[in-house]
Amino acid sequence: MVHVTTKIERADAADVARLGEFTAATIHEAQGRRGAVASRIKPIDPESSFVGSAFTVVCAPRDNLMLQVAIHYAQPGDVLIVSAGELSEAGMFGDVLGNACKAKGIAALVTDAGVRDTRELRELGLPVFSGSVSIKGTVKETLGALNQPIVFGGELIRPGDIVKGDADGIVVVRREEAREVAELSAARDANEAELIEKYKAGGTTIDLCNLVDVLKAKGLTTDIEEAA
Repeated sequence: MVHVTTKIERADAADVARLGEFTAATIHEAQGRRGAVASRIKPIDPESSFVGSAFTVVCAPRDNLMLQVAIHYAQPGDVLIVSAGELSEAGMFGDVLGNACKAKGIAALVTDAGVRDTRELRELGLPVFSGSVSIKGTVKETLGALNQPIVFGGELIRPGDIVKGDADGIVVVRREEAREVAELSAARDANEAELIEKYKAGGTTIDLCNLVDVLKAKGLTTDIEEAA
């Protein structure tokens, strides 16, 4: 017998939406270079992006029984985080389950295993991130955990944590840090926008990034000094 948890604590919807305004890379840098999920897990459509509350699922390799259970219990705006043993040769999710997710308002499907029916999923418009693409089918046999903390793509993800994904990758934000990280991300975006304008005005990398003393201390010299 396996007892599963269906009810989770989610971050405030406004805080989730606010984080969705920023890129995964910006959020990762803004929160101290934390939370980046392994880069091998990529979107089947590079134009897709998502943000939502993590709804964690553990499936046995080449088995999608608990994924189907998770789709039943997930709420609109949730992101299904499916740990399935990092088995690349398994197409555990396709257009049929994709339509089930879309109908429920699930924000995205993220798995460390494989998916299939990628053309249909792209047309459906459901963000899907996976460790591979594989046509090999799965079974429905093994019970597993639902909404327990899991290590996924090298990162600890707890149910209800906020997950943001885009063409560059996936980042996890602790539920209780959502508002602070959004503010830090906004400040980082503003600083980078200012830096870009300075580059356009003729500024250089060494000057604007305050590298003069750093490079001198490391012993860098150029032929400019030699000519002088």
